Amino acid sequence: MTDGLCLAFFTGVGTSEMVLLGIVALLLFGSKLPEVARNLGGTYRGLKKSVDEFKREFEAVETYEPKLTYAPADETESTTESNAPKFTPPA
Repeated sequence: MTDGLCLAFFTGVGTSEMVLLGIVALLLFGSKLPEVARNLGGTYRGLKKSVDEFKREFEAVETYEPKLTYAPADETESTTESNAPKFTPPA
């Protein structure tokens, strides 16, 4: 999906513009151009890996359903009776 966005950016760039960009890059970086491109590619891969990991964690939290468990009351105790003292209003 992000690759489509990158390609959409370059839809208006023709052959002459690409040649001009290549010449400018060569003038700016010279013989270090392969190293710069390698570093840029590594940075892009690391960023993409981090984004994918974040998406996986976000989706895991979104689909997480906690399991609710409860212990049934003892059979000896009645659920209708209370251990608290009964209130009797004054006469």
